[in-house]
Amino acid sequence: MQIEIIQEPDEEILIIRPFEQGSEPGNQEMFKAEKGELWWYSSKELWLGLGKTPKLPAVTKIFRSLFFKRKDRWPGHITLDARGRTAEWVGNAVNGVVLGGYDLQLYKTEPKPVSDFFKTGTLSIVADTASEVGQSAETAQKTAGVQMRIMDLMNAPSNYKTPEILGEWAKSSSLENGYSVEVLHKEELEKQGMHALLAVSKGSEAPPVMIISEYKPEKYTKTVALVGKGVTFDTGGISIKTSANMHLMKSDMGGAAAVLGAIELAAQLQIPVRIVGIIPSTENSVDGAAMKPGDVIGSYSGKTIEVIDTDAEGRLILADGLHYAVKHFQPDVLIDLATLTGSVIQTLGYEAAGLFTPNDDLAHELINAADQTGERLWRLPVWDEYKEEISSDIADVKNYHGKPLAGAIVAAKFLEFFTENHPAWAHLDIAGTAFGDTEFAPGRAGTAYGVRLLVKYLTVLSQSS
Repeated sequence: MQIEIIQEPDEEILIIRPFEQGSEPGNQEMFKAEKGELWWYSSKELWLGLGKTPKLPAVTKIFRSLFFKRKDRWPGHITLDARGRTAEWVGNAVNGVVLGGYDLQLYKTEPKPVSDFFKTGTLSIVADTASEVGQSAETAQKTAGVQMRIMDLMNAPSNYKTPEILGEWAKSSSLENGYSVEVLHKEELEKQGMHALLAVSKGSEAPPVMIISEYKPEKYTKTVALVGKGVTFDTGGISIKTSANMHLMKSDMGGAAAVLGAIELAAQLQIPVRIVGIIPSTENSVDGAAMKPGDVIGSYSGKTIEVIDTDAEGRLILADGLHYAVKHFQPDVLIDLATLTGSVIQTLGYEAAGLFTPNDDLAHELINAADQTGERLWRLPVWDEYKEEISSDIADVKNYHGKPLAGAIVAAKFLEFFTENHPAWAHLDIAGTAFGDTEFAPGRAGTAYGVRLLVKYLTVLSQSS
């Protein structure tokens, strides 16, 4: 899609005019400008209701919904009347427009048609300040492009995204976007002592990998390490999951996807922050060699882990990833993301991810970025009183406390054990937000949650450094 900034609309081209409630034209009594309301003022003019004082994330959703519902019928050239709007408002609208054309039909032999507008069409934006609006629109379009690539990755079945395929995806992205990627394969993982990652992978024929990405701009003052859980399919292992929704476990690499997307977009936007992405990736499958409940395994840090539940595997591979990030890169900020627990969904539903950090400043910065992007966070405690829940009689720590309470918190305390007491560590449990029910898919689908949140956080961090 081509985007251009213009001063006056062409009356021969379809124009979309957005209105908030209370500012709608007085000569149309039936149009109330309620959220998502549409009114065809003429064959070439469509009015769009935004509701009362919509926040910027709501603008994205409204435009995405509009363009999604008619995605097979848009003409090749559309005008958006954004006069009087801020550049940031336009960016959110453009992000929604582009996302509205996302095509979930990845493997259909006879897919339903999607308008050529989203690939070869033109979006003309009528704006007061061309340079600022143009830059914001360009950033929004790049953001949506990365988000859709991450959605494709999330929605792909496990036979199309083994750990090695995930590594190849990262390598391809690095070559196109100017950052470096190293993929550690099984032999190297064994040599380096990635015992927790290797233990989880024992039941699968697909070998594990550790993906190490680094975006290093010419000038930077901060290094941020992002660690993402990359379980490309999770059966639960010997502690096997029920069959009803197991097919959705292709999404258990949502943390890895967020990290891959954030680095790709940061490189495209040339954010002046050094970003390290660490992704331990494996399948969690079942066979005679699989890790068993009660096993004691090692880890990259040298600490031993008693495995109480093999379905608490994500924290095991993150233990190796977190320690690797701290040992080799000494980051100023350490953030991990994972589709980690059902407990966080019971607590927060599908509207927010759980945020765990003992650092008040980091919590404030992440929540602020979340509020601005609409990828919301809610802070939960990681008090030392919860340490007892991961205490083991025979090993340094156990991976699960076996109780139907505080599951997400106990998982976070387990991860904290492997951060070497990093002063600026945060854990984001995105189990309820990375893959969910939306109006944009008949069933559950990937959301690319975390990409906009992380990039917003990194952008603000670079400006304050």
